[in-house]
Amino acid sequence: MSEKKETDYEVGQDNVQVLGLDIHNPVFAISGLTIVAFVFFSLVFREQAGEFFGWLRVALTSRFDWVFMIACNIFVVFSLLLIVTPYGSIRLGGADAKPDYSYAGWISMLFAAGMGIGLVFWGVAEPISHYGASLGGVATGEDGLRTDWAPLGAAADNPQGARDLAMAATIFHWGLHPWAIYAVVALALAFFSFNKGLPLTMRSVFYPIFGEATWGPLGHIIDVLAVFATIFGLATSLGLGATQALAGLNYLFGVPVTDGMKVLLIIIITAFALVSVVAGLDKGVKRLSEANMMLAAALLVLVLIVGPTIAILSGFFTNLVDYAVQLPALSNWIGREDTNFMQGWTTFYWAWWISWSPFVGMFIARISRGRTVREFVTCVLLIPTLVGALWMSVFGNAGLEQVMAGGADALQEAGLELKMFVMFEAFPMSSLLSLVGIILVVVFFVTSSDSGSLVIDTITAGGKTNAPTAQRVFWCILEGAIAIVLLLGGGLGALQAAAIATGFPFAIILVLMCVSIFIGLSREKR
Repeated sequence: MSEKKETDYEVGQDNVQVLGLDIHNPVFAISGLTIVAFVFFSLVFREQAGEFFGWLRVALTSRFDWVFMIACNIFVVFSLLLIVTPYGSIRLGGADAKPDYSYAGWISMLFAAGMGIGLVFWGVAEPISHYGASLGGVATGEDGLRTDWAPLGAAADNPQGARDLAMAATIFHWGLHPWAIYAVVALALAFFSFNKGLPLTMRSVFYPIFGEATWGPLGHIIDVLAVFATIFGLATSLGLGATQALAGLNYLFGVPVTDGMKVLLIIIITAFALVSVVAGLDKGVKRLSEANMMLAAALLVLVLIVGPTIAILSGFFTNLVDYAVQLPALSNWIGREDTNFMQGWTTFYWAWWISWSPFVGMFIARISRGRTVREFVTCVLLIPTLVGALWMSVFGNAGLEQVMAGGADALQEAGLELKMFVMFEAFPMSSLLSLVGIILVVVFFVTSSDSGSLVIDTITAGGKTNAPTAQRVFWCILEGAIAIVLLLGGGLGALQAAAIATGFPFAIILVLMCVSIFIGLSREKR
């Protein structure tokens, strides 16, 4: 089947040439100028910016938590249905399309782009944070453990029950729901670009719903929102990565943890990302992603070997069962008494994943030509969920074993960015493990930044995938600047507020995207 064109709209027909750049008018101008203005005013009014970000996060998560919860449940159900329906046999790019990348290269790139820095940052920090301490309720058991998970039907008033719930909650935040978000966006972009011949931009996805209005002001708004969501979602992860890398350098080598050092680290790593961006998708991003996955696998195996191996391996299967058992209760938004947990953790995570979805979705779409819908959704949804559960089980179980054995007060009291390094202290080769962890954070930082720059450049170039290199460089530098500004203007809270603010409007857009995908696939199957 050859590619079909739904419209007379041509890729780049609205583009203008400015100083050798090939930019989409007005998406590039509005996005670029607005973000530059944001950077300027946030630096000038740092105190006011910090107060605003602190207010914004609480306001959005407390008032609109139900929007995020319902939307993400829809994405999971919709994705699973696509696997079992006849639409699953449709091939992205037409019946004769062949995959551009091997399974190993494909999965490495989508995984490195989708969750890299977050897995390293939260692998130890989140399970220990949840363990009887931060799930949001107020009741406390006799042993000092929080009992606010009781509404979910589990006994959190004993150490083992608290451990099981902590791991179930962690895997919930890194499992089916986030990858369903990515799968919906990536499938929509790949299908309407490869099968319908439309530009590889967010607006194209809504052509079945809005028709030719997609190419007017409505489409401009969609693409601009996609740019905002992408760059602030990336900045959140880059800020987390820089914070953890600097904490590790301080822990190992005594490097001072100051705002100046954070800025310097972001600048240095952004420079590495620029090299990868200039090299392009195949030479830069693909090779770096594959190297990153090998490094991550090496760290995983090292922790598995030097840590409590039997407990970790048995815990992996137990954690999957606990996740499946608790999934309905964790996904529910009605009558929840653990509101601090649902709003402070789950709502933030869903907003963060949604803000990442234009970036990760478009990146996955670009590398997924030739896959069937069933193959695509299965691999994007289920394989990363299992790998993420394995990662969290290895690092989370290793940390929780130390805590439950006693004498791990330093691990529990350490800051979020330090928990992994403090845990390594109890293992042989602790310095080596910490050094590999720092390198992994840095490389994940680079792969997220360079692939994100390619995606934003595609959106702001009207769907062109071969826009001038200078445009990619511009967006890469701007990503680093945003991360710096948010860190200086309010730290982790500011980063999280920015992700939530941009994720909220996109949650509604993604629900409409499901409708558009269904219309498009049903027409293709006739």
